[in-house]
Amino acid sequence: MSLDQIKWDAHGLVPAVVQDVQSKEVLMMAYMNEESLKLSLETGYTWFWSRSRNELWNKGATSGHKQKIESLFYDCDGDTLLVKVQQIGPACHTGSYSCFTHPLPVEGADDSQQHDASSDRFAMLGQLETTIAQRYAERPEGTYTTYLFEKGVDKILKKIGEESAEVIIAAKNKDNDELRAEASDLIFHLMVLLREQGLPFDAILSELKERHGKPTTNKMR
Repeated sequence: MSLDQIKWDAHGLVPAVVQDVQSKEVLMMAYMNEESLKLSLETGYTWFWSRSRNELWNKGATSGHKQKIESLFYDCDGDTLLVKVQQIGPACHTGSYSCFTHPLPVEGADDSQQHDASSDRFAMLGQLETTIAQRYAERPEGTYTTYLFEKGVDKILKKIGEESAEVIIAAKNKDNDELRAEASDLIFHLMVLLREQGLPFDAILSELKERHGKPTTNKMR
């Protein structure tokens, strides 16, 4: 990135949109000046310029909810930044996973904000990934996903092992109702593991795309 390409406003600032690299959820928007951008690039963690306090601030320095930068882009006009991060804890000072939690009614829009399965049959995976990311960041009490994250990777792996075995049993029993339920449990726990390990689901899709069409090897030879 060349800082010469950035178009600073009259106050020497540029808006920076922060996005969760795993769930693709937009987390927040803040401003950077040249110094905070340089610090972000040098340290690998987000730094911004506070317009209200008129000072630099390192996101999460006091709360611990840091943002590890995975990539940083400027747009075609050079007047907006996109920062893709590994979010540690909630991004919002209110304790919410994302700052964007207040919807406005839009005429003709789907109030549920759910994708039509006929237009995107895998939309539920994206919704599930976002929900898991919220649970990971906010840790609301009483939810099963929070329980898994609090117990740690060994508990999550144990559940994956259990659900894998149940999938096998359901398939051997030729019980598709049971198989549907157990396969759903397995996918859910696998996605929890990916979030706990910091591996984006997109990385799995990229791996599958990379393999697609390539000749396979017979490891049994």
